[in-house]
Amino acid sequence: MVRSSYPDVDIPRATVYDYLFGSLTDADRHRTAMVDAATGAATRYGELVDRINAVAAELARRGVKPGDVVGLHCPNSTAFAIVFHGALRAGATVTPINSLYTADEIARQLADCSATWLFSASALADAAAEAADTAGIPWQFAAQLVEESIAAAASSSGAGAGGARAPELDIDPATHLAVLPYSSGTTGLPKGVMLSHRNLVANVVQCEALIGLERDDRVLAVLPFFHIYGLTVLLNFALSARAQLVTLPRFELEPFLDAIGKNECTWVFIAPPIAVALAKHPLVDRYDTSSVKVIFSGAAPLDGALATAVARRLDCKVRQGYGMTELSPVSHAVPASRDDLPMRSVGLALPNMECRLVHPGSGADIPVPATGTSRPGELLCRGPNVMLGYLNNPEATSEAIDADGWLRTGDIATVSAEGVYAIVDRLKELIKYKGYQVAPAVLEAVLLGHPRIADAAVIGIPDDDGQEVPKAFVVLQADAALTGDEVMDYVSARVAPHEKVRRVEFIDAIPKSTSGKILRKDLRASERVSAAEPTLRA
Repeated sequence: MVRSSYPDVDIPRATVYDYLFGSLTDADRHRTAMVDAATGAATRYGELVDRINAVAAELARRGVKPGDVVGLHCPNSTAFAIVFHGALRAGATVTPINSLYTADEIARQLADCSATWLFSASALADAAAEAADTAGIPWQFAAQLVEESIAAAASSSGAGAGGARAPELDIDPATHLAVLPYSSGTTGLPKGVMLSHRNLVANVVQCEALIGLERDDRVLAVLPFFHIYGLTVLLNFALSARAQLVTLPRFELEPFLDAIGKNECTWVFIAPPIAVALAKHPLVDRYDTSSVKVIFSGAAPLDGALATAVARRLDCKVRQGYGMTELSPVSHAVPASRDDLPMRSVGLALPNMECRLVHPGSGADIPVPATGTSRPGELLCRGPNVMLGYLNNPEATSEAIDADGWLRTGDIATVSAEGVYAIVDRLKELIKYKGYQVAPAVLEAVLLGHPRIADAAVIGIPDDDGQEVPKAFVVLQADAALTGDEVMDYVSARVAPHEKVRRVEFIDAIPKSTSGKILRKDLRASERVSAAEPTLRA
């Protein structure tokens, strides 16, 4: 077991709202908190907090109480931030929902966590309406909730939104759930990850001690807030630093580059697919990116050569971190100040973190070497940011977290004598497509619903840029015929865009163990590209 090389930091016993906004000064209230990149509309910290309180008061008036779950299905925007923190201020738990989900996927998540409300956006209205109807709960546009909350506060107090009375709360931050993101963990179907107020506060405090974001920084927020990386590292971490967030609802290269130049963004948080565009696309040279000091990558491993190419092209620092939803999400990061660490590493353990590497088969601890780099082993983590468990799933929880509080990450890592970690492989079946989680079990279930498919398995394989894409191995029914395009079209109609199958190979049988478990390692070992049937889609 190795403790972080950084001294422990104090984790206050506070709710997310109290930690982020309880110390807001009069000077802070006049600072710009958020800017909409598309419209230029700016919101000051004082306005943001007043509107959060107004939403909390309105939700309480509607009967939302501590322990209730509300769904938030919304692209990055000021409305997302206000509704998210307003719901937490009212004592509710928020389950953030992927903006790309189909109505069935949304409804499944709402039902699994017994959500009582859904708040969405006009661009997502069709899926939201259908999902809410299926789940049997009311829904409303997030922006409309904000407007109605401000109006209700003004009419009740005569003093504007600042007069709204949010409910008094008596909750334990260590046990009260703040957020329920859904993750497949190391395997299987998505599960509700129970993250407490303490988990989220702890991870912000841990990040503050290491990453290096400052109050005068302007942060481009294109990574989705519904993803725990965007929620903690962009939204909460930037707000705690009193930095300025510049929001984009989705990644498109030209608006992304335009937002950097117009807003003079200094920090840009990305996932590896954006790094590919920054390193290779000719459009980058047409825009002013000189304000960028740091590009910070997460959500999936960033190749060292790619990181170096981005750093040289934009003349900035490129850093990366590591984590998972179950870690709230950050456990390791390369500080902005450390130019000496390898580009491919995920850096140092955050304060208050303990880490172990264990042999994947025997579970025996792998020691940290006196010099050089350790043998590879599965990374285990323990700290105040580790989830409470999976919602209504004690069996999956016990498989993920042992009796001593160690979380199995499912990732294979090495550690140097200096405490620098690198992720070198993955035990878990989860596929990371452009930073999004794709559970093979979900795609396999869809494939098996096709009447001409007898069996199927899905693995992740690298594309031309070294990023992971889902590949389906398909066994057809006797005398049946299908093309790769037909298989991909079938799946595409039933899943979110990031979950699409991108390559198909037809085989005679799916390799399985005696217990019936798919032997994905055998599929990876025999993975081949046929010139005839397999088809790749970007």
